[in-house]
Amino acid sequence: MPNGDEREQVWITGIGLISSLGVGIDEHWNKLHGETPPRPVIDEGRFAPYTVHPMPEIDVAQQIPRTSDQRQMDRWQKFGVYAAGLALQDAGIAGNDALLDKTDLCIAAGNGERDIALDSRILATADADGDAASRLNTELMTGLRPTLYLVQLSNLLAGNISIIHKATGSSRTFKGEEMAGVSAIKNAVDRIKAGQGDLFLVGGALNAEREDFLLGCELTGGLYHGPHKSVWDRQGENDGFIPGSVGVFLVLESSSHAKARGAMPYAQIAGIASDRSPRAPGDIAATASTLLKELPLDTSNRELFVMSGASGVRATTAEELQFLSNVQKAGIEPVIRAWGSIFGHTHEAHFLVGIALAALALSKSEFYPPFDTSGVEHTRKTWADQILVTTFGHWRGEGLGLVQSVW
Repeated sequence: MPNGDEREQVWITGIGLISSLGVGIDEHWNKLHGETPPRPVIDEGRFAPYTVHPMPEIDVAQQIPRTSDQRQMDRWQKFGVYAAGLALQDAGIAGNDALLDKTDLCIAAGNGERDIALDSRILATADADGDAASRLNTELMTGLRPTLYLVQLSNLLAGNISIIHKATGSSRTFKGEEMAGVSAIKNAVDRIKAGQGDLFLVGGALNAEREDFLLGCELTGGLYHGPHKSVWDRQGENDGFIPGSVGVFLVLESSSHAKARGAMPYAQIAGIASDRSPRAPGDIAATASTLLKELPLDTSNRELFVMSGASGVRATTAEELQFLSNVQKAGIEPVIRAWGSIFGHTHEAHFLVGIALAALALSKSEFYPPFDTSGVEHTRKTWADQILVTTFGHWRGEGLGLVQSVW
């Protein structure tokens, strides 16, 4: 812990990011910060009528060298383990056993991948003889491979990161849609500020190119139907989000620990606030306004730079715009960028992608150009030294994070 009046800060000292745009933080910056809106990578045919942002071909051996390790992971876990390796390299921790031994893990995860053939057989025959419960039990006992069952354990992502990258501190897995990502990073931030750890690896991953994932989202009415449009251009049309594959990990470090080893930060996390409102009309905007008061926002700035996690789901996205409109009425102009228009909606990993992009922009002393042409996103007039990151779950949960420059 620091001495005297110096307060411990939470620094971001490493970022690992893979998405439909490519591999690594530099490639993402090059594609996102040009003068024109970046072009999203989409696949509108493979899962029609649903569009996805697909992951490009990646040489996973660069981060997962043993084929035996690769074989026992599904794609979702490979994305996560690969991004975790990039983050550790970026922070200068990879291969340093002394630091890896004290690296704690906070993982945001959903369910693992399923046996599509077995699921399809159950759906086709479950009620064939009028005894659905008995047939379901029989199919699960006889058809489900033990190895597949293990793959579905969400905390296996943390286990594989520990095995492959030798990060062997404590491990906590947070499961369940967007709020899992908010909870994962909030846990790490709180523990660093409380002096309960100096070095954390925080992240998540999503393989959006999964029939079982798309089926689950469709059954809850979550998916957007039709050709790609930005999250703002979807307002007024059919409800839903466009999913995107991603792997994202951040190395969070106490400022005193980072200084001691000479690590340079991208930015610091000034605060994370979250809640779960009942979601009656008006609840999301009201909750966000309350959460914003918990963050150390510099209200002297004329512009508020916002990395918006808007999903495109109509009611939720409309209430986020209402929240930002209220900020504007208070005399601060929101400068909004919704990364979901470019990356797709990435569920458990979504908030973490926004934090990564905010930290990257602050480290460059720049901000991104508008991500679409809807008119919601406009050019900036000032320079960003704080960026608000929002994520409102497509079904439940509200989260805000404030990332700010260290210098």
